[in-house]
Amino acid sequence: MRPRRFVQPVRPEPQTRINDAIRAAKVRLIGEGGEQLGIKTSDEAREYAYSKNLDLVEVAAQADPPVCRVMDYGKYRYEQEQKAKLARKHQIQIQVKEIKLRPKIGIHDYETKKGHVERFLNQRAKVKVTIMFRGRERDHPERGRDLLMRLAEDVKEIGVIETQPLLEGRNMTMVMAPTKNAGAQTNAKAEDEERSEEAVQGDGGGEAAAPAHDAEPQSGAQVGEAEAELPSRS
Repeated sequence: MRPRRFVQPVRPEPQTRINDAIRAAKVRLIGEGGEQLGIKTSDEAREYAYSKNLDLVEVAAQADPPVCRVMDYGKYRYEQEQKAKLARKHQIQIQVKEIKLRPKIGIHDYETKKGHVERFLNQRAKVKVTIMFRGRERDHPERGRDLLMRLAEDVKEIGVIETQPLLEGRNMTMVMAPTKNAGAQTNAKAEDEERSEEAVQGDGGGEAAAPAHDAEPQSGAQVGEAEAELPSRS
């Protein structure tokens, strides 16, 4: 068997060139405070940056000559990474869920499917509703359209039609997107449950001890003995 030849992977060069990686003969230098220092040779610009205990960073490689700025490159990269991390954190990720229905769906199954649609919309996800036609059902696409419009009407408080019903082959699809009200009822319900739990815990902490129950009735034998001890009347 012929041995495989190992090929050293080629690592891409960093997009930002700093210090000795800057190859241009002359650069337009910008100080650490943003002041223009004019055109300098690369060696002069590096010496200036090193005298400030900072780095020389190429910020506009396409300019003629390239523009370089004096800065703390490690601090600059950290700040850029934190900004990108914060942007990803606040980025809204839109998911698309899919629900499949049949034109002759029963009432119980319809309510179940509608519940799934409402749950997805309250999770701020888009919902793709697909009507699957079989056999002669394809001769009556209006039934699928009516079913989709009925569903859209039932969930109109939390969902809006983004893509109108479209027939593609054996399937008819419609895409719904959440409204501003989607998820509001779920959050309110969760807050109400949390308040109820806090109220129950508060009441439980201040409860007084329950009063003792009355003495249990004596048995028949004990009652008879007590009557025997009573003095007889003359």
